[in-house]
Amino acid sequence: MDNLLSGPPPTRLPLDPEPAGLLDAGTDPAEVAARFPADSAAWALLAERALAEPGTPAAVSGYAYARTGYHRGLDALRRNGWKGFGPVPLDHPGNAGFLRALAALGRAAGRIGETPEAHRIATFLTDCDPAATRLLEG
Repeated sequence: MDNLLSGPPPTRLPLDPEPAGLLDAGTDPAEVAARFPADSAAWALLAERALAEPGTPAAVSGYAYARTGYHRGLDALRRNGWKGFGPVPLDHPGNAGFLRALAALGRAAGRIGETPEAHRIATFLTDCDPAATRLLEG
Protein backbone atom coordinates (compact mmCIF):
# COMPACT_ATOMS: atom_id res chain seq x y z
CA MET A 1 0.00 0.00 0.00
CA ASP A 2 1.22 3.50 -0.85
CA ASN A 3 2.34 5.73 1.97
CA LEU A 4 -0.13 8.63 1.89
CA LEU A 5 2.59 11.07 2.93
CA SER A 6 5.15 10.05 0.34
CA GLY A 7 2.80 9.19 -2.52
CA PRO A 8 2.88 6.21 -4.83
CA PRO A 9 6.13 4.49 -5.69
CA PRO A 10 7.81 5.33 -9.01
CA THR A 11 6.48 3.48 -12.04
CA ARG A 12 9.18 1.77 -14.06
CA LEU A 13 8.04 0.42 -17.41
CA PRO A 14 9.70 -2.71 -18.71
CA LEU A 15 11.99 -2.14 -21.66
CA ASP A 16 11.19 -4.39 -24.62
CA PRO A 17 14.65 -5.42 -25.84
CA GLU A 18 13.68 -6.14 -29.45
CA PRO A 19 12.43 -2.68 -30.53
CA ALA A 20 15.04 -1.01 -28.29
CA GLY A 21 17.78 -3.03 -30.01
CA LEU A 22 16.47 -2.18 -33.47
CA LEU A 23 16.37 1.53 -32.63
CA ASP A 24 19.86 1.37 -31.11
CA ALA A 25 21.09 -0.31 -34.31
CA GLY A 26 19.75 2.59 -36.39
CA THR A 27 16.66 0.91 -37.85
CA ASP A 28 14.22 3.47 -39.23
CA PRO A 29 11.78 4.29 -36.41
CA ALA A 30 8.89 4.01 -38.89
CA GLU A 31 9.81 0.36 -39.45
CA VAL A 32 10.05 -0.21 -35.69
CA ALA A 33 6.69 1.53 -35.06
CA ALA A 34 5.08 -0.62 -37.76
CA ARG A 35 6.45 -3.83 -36.21
CA PHE A 36 6.00 -2.75 -32.58
CA PRO A 37 3.18 -0.18 -32.54
CA ALA A 38 3.00 -0.24 -28.73
CA ASP A 39 6.59 1.01 -28.43
CA SER A 40 6.53 4.68 -27.37
CA ALA A 41 10.21 5.18 -28.18
CA ALA A 42 9.72 4.57 -31.91
CA TRP A 43 6.83 7.06 -32.01
CA ALA A 44 8.87 9.58 -30.01
CA LEU A 45 11.72 9.33 -32.52
CA LEU A 46 9.30 9.83 -35.41
CA ALA A 47 7.88 12.89 -33.65
CA GLU A 48 11.32 14.32 -32.91
CA ARG A 49 12.39 13.77 -36.52
CA ALA A 50 9.26 15.55 -37.81
CA LEU A 51 9.68 18.43 -35.36
CA ALA A 52 13.26 18.96 -36.53
CA GLU A 53 11.78 20.18 -39.82
CA PRO A 54 10.33 23.69 -40.22
CA GLY A 55 6.74 24.45 -41.07
CA THR A 56 3.21 23.59 -40.10
CA PRO A 57 2.98 20.25 -41.95
CA ALA A 58 6.00 18.95 -40.00
CA ALA A 59 4.51 20.22 -36.73
CA VAL A 60 1.21 18.47 -37.47
CA SER A 61 3.02 15.22 -38.32
CA GLY A 62 5.12 15.54 -35.17
CA TYR A 63 1.97 16.14 -33.14
CA ALA A 64 0.33 13.00 -34.54
CA TYR A 65 3.38 10.81 -33.94
CA ALA A 66 3.87 12.22 -30.44
CA ARG A 67 0.22 11.76 -29.50
CA THR A 68 0.40 8.12 -30.61
CA GLY A 69 3.53 7.51 -28.52
CA TYR A 70 2.00 9.32 -25.56
CA HIS A 71 -1.18 7.22 -25.64
CA ARG A 72 0.76 3.98 -26.10
CA GLY A 73 2.83 5.00 -23.09
CA LEU A 74 -0.26 5.77 -21.00
CA ASP A 75 -1.57 2.31 -21.81
CA ALA A 76 1.72 0.76 -20.67
CA LEU A 77 1.81 2.86 -17.50
CA ARG A 78 -1.70 1.79 -16.55
CA ARG A 79 -0.89 -1.88 -17.24
CA ASN A 80 2.04 -1.46 -14.84
CA GLY A 81 0.03 -0.08 -11.95
CA TRP A 82 0.19 3.67 -12.53
CA LYS A 83 -3.00 5.33 -11.29
CA GLY A 84 -2.74 8.60 -13.23
CA PHE A 85 -0.24 10.27 -10.92
CA GLY A 86 3.07 9.64 -9.30
CA PRO A 87 6.69 9.52 -10.39
CA VAL A 88 7.74 8.18 -13.78
CA PRO A 89 11.54 8.56 -13.62
CA LEU A 90 13.35 9.59 -16.78
CA ASP A 91 16.52 7.77 -15.74
CA HIS A 92 14.72 4.42 -16.08
CA PRO A 93 15.22 3.28 -19.72
CA GLY A 94 11.72 1.81 -20.03
CA ASN A 95 10.15 5.20 -19.24
CA ALA A 96 12.22 7.27 -21.66
CA GLY A 97 10.07 6.62 -24.76
CA PHE A 98 6.88 7.74 -23.02
CA LEU A 99 8.49 10.86 -21.58
CA ARG A 100 10.14 11.76 -24.90
CA ALA A 101 6.79 11.33 -26.69
CA LEU A 102 5.11 13.49 -24.05
CA ALA A 103 7.75 16.21 -24.42
CA ALA A 104 7.50 16.08 -28.23
CA LEU A 105 3.73 16.42 -27.89
CA GLY A 106 4.26 19.54 -25.81
CA ARG A 107 6.65 21.05 -28.36
CA ALA A 108 4.30 20.19 -31.24
CA ALA A 109 1.30 21.60 -29.38
CA GLY A 110 3.18 24.85 -28.93
CA ARG A 111 4.08 24.98 -32.63
CA ILE A 112 0.47 24.56 -33.74
CA GLY A 113 -0.89 27.08 -31.25
CA GLU A 114 -2.27 24.68 -28.65
CA THR A 115 -0.80 26.77 -25.84
CA PRO A 116 -3.04 25.44 -23.01
CA GLU A 117 -2.10 21.87 -23.96
CA ALA A 118 1.59 22.76 -24.09
CA HIS A 119 1.32 24.18 -20.55
CA ARG A 120 -0.56 21.10 -19.26
CA ILE A 121 2.13 18.85 -20.74
CA ALA A 122 4.92 20.87 -19.11
CA THR A 123 3.15 20.42 -15.76
CA PHE A 124 2.62 16.71 -16.42
CA LEU A 125 6.31 16.24 -17.26
CA THR A 126 7.30 18.02 -14.05
CA ASP A 127 4.92 15.82 -12.09
CA CYS A 128 6.40 12.67 -13.69
CA ASP A 129 10.02 13.74 -13.14
CA PRO A 130 11.30 17.32 -12.90
CA ALA A 131 14.39 16.22 -14.86
CA ALA A 132 12.12 15.36 -17.82
CA THR A 133 11.30 19.04 -18.44
CA ARG A 134 14.68 19.37 -20.18
CA LEU A 135 13.15 17.25 -22.97
CA LEU A 136 10.88 20.18 -23.85
CA GLU A 137 13.92 21.99 -25.22
CA GLY A 138 14.13 19.49 -28.04
